[in-house]
This record gives sequence, structure tokens and C-alpha cells, in this order.
Amino acid sequence: MIRIHPTADVESDVEIGAGSTVWNRAQIRAGARIGAECIIGRDAFIDTEVVIGDRVKIQNAALLYQGVTVASGAFIGPGAIITNDRYPRAITPTGELARAADWELTPTTLGTGCSIGAGAVVVAGCDVGDFATVGAGAVVTRPVPGHALVAGSPARIIGWVCGCGARLMTADGEPAPAEHERYAAHPGLHCLRCDRWYDIEGEAVVPRE
Repeated sequence: MIRIHPTADVESDVEIGAGSTVWNRAQIRAGARIGAECIIGRDAFIDTEVVIGDRVKIQNAALLYQGVTVASGAFIGPGAIITNDRYPRAITPTGELARAADWELTPTTLGTGCSIGAGAVVVAGCDVGDFATVGAGAVVTRPVPGHALVAGSPARIIGWVCGCGARLMTADGEPAPAEHERYAAHPGLHCLRCDRWYDIEGEAVVPRE
């Protein structure tokens, strides 16, 4: 069953998967594709042709603009903004009102299971990797690798996180720092919360099989 609140504005040619819920005053533009078991919070804005996977949670007043693709299991916090224009202007260089043909859409992808904190901004073209976490209020100005923990403005990697969301620890029991070389002698990373282990492969953090 699909639940759509009476005050939500869902335009024509929108696909919403089974078990999804659209709450008060959310707006979903024409051509958007929303997977199964998603939650679209109050006052959220989903622009035309945005693609959202299954079991995605989009909290109140989050804004997702055209060109954004959200993989399954992602979390987007309240007031987060995912943009699509790297050179925004209201007018052309000659002073005329800018039209659709006067700007270039820059796509952005949010990976499987990633989390975008409350009030964070992801600048167009800055993909966020699988199970990465973007801290509240961060401004993402460069791509974020999988399992990275980023914070600040502009956002910087400050550590690494497990698929469960907890911060990964070094073999010495300390929070894993951003730079892999600082624990190269003991490259395994451990989650104390769920007992998962991760390995460093080049610049990537990957689950240990």
C-alpha cells in the first residue's frame, strides 16, 4: 500500500513503490521515480526526474533537485539540500532571464546506505559513496569516498564509519583517522558496535569477507 497525505503535491507521471509514505506538504515533481518502502517527510521537495531507490528516508524539508540519484537505503536528514547547478545565475551575461537552455545540469549520486546529516549541502557533482556519513551542517564540495565520515565547511574526511553508522576504530582501539598511512602497520578497522571488520585497499575502506 502507498500512503500519500492529502496535502502532498504529487504531479503526474510520478512512480512511487509499494509501502512508501509521502507526508504533509511534500512536493514531488513530474517524472520522479521513488522506490519501495520509502519515507518522504513533511515539506520535502523532490524535483523532476529525481530517482530514489528502495527504503530511502528523506526527512522534513529536504530538497533534492533534478539530476539527483539516490541509491537504496540512503538517509537524507531534515533540511539537507542536494544541488544540481555549479554555476547558478538568475540572468544571462546580457541581463536576460536565464532559461533552461542557459544552464548545464550537473548530476549527483548518493550511494547505497549513505547518510546526509541535517542541514548539510551537497554541491552538484559531488557524489557521496556507499555507507559514507556527511555530518550535520557540512558543505560537500568534493566527492566523498565510501565509508568516509566528513564534516565542516568545506567538508573534510575526519574518519571512517561502519555500515551500521558507528565510527571505525584502529587495532589500538582509537578512532581511525582520515589518513590511512597513520595506521598502515595495522590496516584493519573494527566496529565496536557490531563487530564488523574492514580493510584498507588503496584509498578505499572495504568490508572484510
